[in-house]
Amino acid sequence: FVNLVRAGFYNGATVFRIRPGTWAQFGIPADPAVAQTWRSQTFPDDPFRETNRRGTVAFAFAVPNGRTTQVFINLRDNSATHDKEPFVPFGRVTEGLDVADRFYATYGEGLGGIRAGKQDAAFAEGNAFFDRLYPKLDRIKTASIVSGARDRPED
Repeated sequence: FVNLVRAGFYNGATVFRIRPGTWAQFGIPADPAVAQTWRSQTFPDDPFRETNRRGTVAFAFAVPNGRTTQVFINLRDNSATHDKEPFVPFGRVTEGLDVADRFYATYGEGLGGIRAGKQDAAFAEGNAFFDRLYPKLDRIKTASIVSGARDRPED
């Protein structure tokens, strides 16, 4: 995730799947060429260390050891359902979580998650797809790694 952020992977990405007050998902690149390159790349599962509480960030996935570039922000404590999957939190929003709470959510889950199998057009067209079918969705302007960020959950 850190390397993807440093490479600008999430810049301009649409927050395309939102369950209001529950979670917000992003991770399909704005540029379809980049999206196609990364679509089949998977990451191994991380060890489970922290519960899916409000503000944590985890990879979405379809199968064990099948995490991709798609991630979500927990907008509430989702530990009762998400810890069993397991969705493994690897980060935490430390500032601006109120912004995530205000992501445009009227479209709801839109095209669905990885398991729904309906994301082909989004990968093929990038943001042009979202602009055409879901024009009010929010985007990540720029993602960055903040020096000196705290890495202990209790901080």
